[in-house]
Amino acid sequence: MDRRTLMAASAAALMAPATGRAQAAQVLKFIPQADLAVLDPIWTSAYVTRNHGYLVFDTLYGQTGPDTDYRATPQMAAGHVVEDDGRIWKITLRDGLLFHGGERVLARDCVASIRRWGVRDTFGQTLMQRTDELSVSDDKTVVFRLKRPFPLLPDALGKMGGNMCAIMPERLAATDPFKQVTEMVGSGPYRFRADERMQGALAVYERFAGYKPREGGTPDWTSGPKLAHFDRVEWRTIPDPATAAAALQAGEVDWWEFATSDLLPMLERGGKVSLKILDPSGFCAFLRPNHLFPPFDNPAVRRALLSAIDQAEFMTATVGTDPSLWRAPCGFFPPASPLASDAGMAALTNKRDYDKVGQALRAAGYKGEKVALMVPTDFPTLKAPSDVAADMMRRAGMNVDYQATDWGTSVQRRASKSPSAQGGWNALCSAFAGSDMFNPALHLSLRGNGAQAWFGWPSSPRIEELREQWLDAPDLASRKQLAAEIQAQAFEDVPYYPLGLYYRLTAHRTNLTDIQGGIPAFWGVRRV
Repeated sequence: MDRRTLMAASAAALMAPATGRAQAAQVLKFIPQADLAVLDPIWTSAYVTRNHGYLVFDTLYGQTGPDTDYRATPQMAAGHVVEDDGRIWKITLRDGLLFHGGERVLARDCVASIRRWGVRDTFGQTLMQRTDELSVSDDKTVVFRLKRPFPLLPDALGKMGGNMCAIMPERLAATDPFKQVTEMVGSGPYRFRADERMQGALAVYERFAGYKPREGGTPDWTSGPKLAHFDRVEWRTIPDPATAAAALQAGEVDWWEFATSDLLPMLERGGKVSLKILDPSGFCAFLRPNHLFPPFDNPAVRRALLSAIDQAEFMTATVGTDPSLWRAPCGFFPPASPLASDAGMAALTNKRDYDKVGQALRAAGYKGEKVALMVPTDFPTLKAPSDVAADMMRRAGMNVDYQATDWGTSVQRRASKSPSAQGGWNALCSAFAGSDMFNPALHLSLRGNGAQAWFGWPSSPRIEELREQWLDAPDLASRKQLAAEIQAQAFEDVPYYPLGLYYRLTAHRTNLTDIQGGIPAFWGVRRV
């Protein structure tokens, strides 16, 4: 939807009678960080799809924010009991849970959804590997019989990052995990209006009258009561940041998920727009090499290029020169994590020398193979580091094939395991919230489990071995030591290149209040 259309809609609203304006007051207009290209939050880990997922679907557990230590709390679950020294978990559903079609949410729907999610998600894979049997004892009770105690079970089911454990009807959850579900039937506070979707322009959600919020407590990230105060939520995709900022200032939209740093001073003028950091853990940017094909199937080549990384250069390009908006150096665990350490960090802090990097690449076996770098040009905070990565690799003597694309195509294409000449890729830039990289259980891009790993498919038996030890570690001191060993090994195996940490500010009209943290949640928020 272009700016002219938005302005026309705004003018029409101003001319509407009082009843029309009252109805408009019940509509929240939001600009997402990118187009909603994929609807299935189990099939992809893209945050824009995850955010959509929390509108449409609910989860058995929610996750609180930093003030309450990122705890997992019951959401669709009324609670659970643990038996047999931690080997049996019985999760009971709350009363009154309904899918958007009016059907009751049953335990078998939850089991089917967990099984599908457990194939795609890194934490889910861990949980299912430790599960002997997942079953139901009645319509309201899900039963896990574990091979050994796993106290992180609620954390796995309720985490926000990676692939969301969205509870959907059994008939949809029976879909192959590697095929997308396109029929959006959840039990969340809003229902998806497929008939109004315009790819690249608009996604619409309307309040689900049958949704029963959790009773008691206060909203805290994805936990607590999800009270929907708007009848309708409209996502309006506006790729051009200047156009998005102008629409927000003019009141044509209410909320812009992430404002670009160069437009922050303009947005602050006039007192009509507020800025805040949604996730205080920041975002960890990274360059992901494809480990399946040359040149990055060669660990020596991956290590050689590591010496070319200048995190400050990447972060300046991404969010600007204001040092309060980024952190460098940043290793494989974000600074806010208790597991952050200096292990192996000399690889990122030594002086950059491109001539030496080029020599090291050739000595490692690089023979001038083409590097297909996939760049989503309509996603500013991914395009900027991608441009720096392209320049960095060229200066080091690599043959870079800069492949400009749109975000929707990138999301689809990054799942391809074909060679670059057949529609695949060799490298891409991405970012995850720091809270999604706090520890080895959550850390999607740090897995080294080959074909089951996140896109790029690194294989590192040693990282996987250390991860298993971390999951069974008895105390924080042991976990810190193992995390340091994992980071040191990651600098050897290079599953990805850390590019630094940055903070993103959400921008909204000052008449919106009670915006939650962590993700752009559409419950609790209201207009005053």
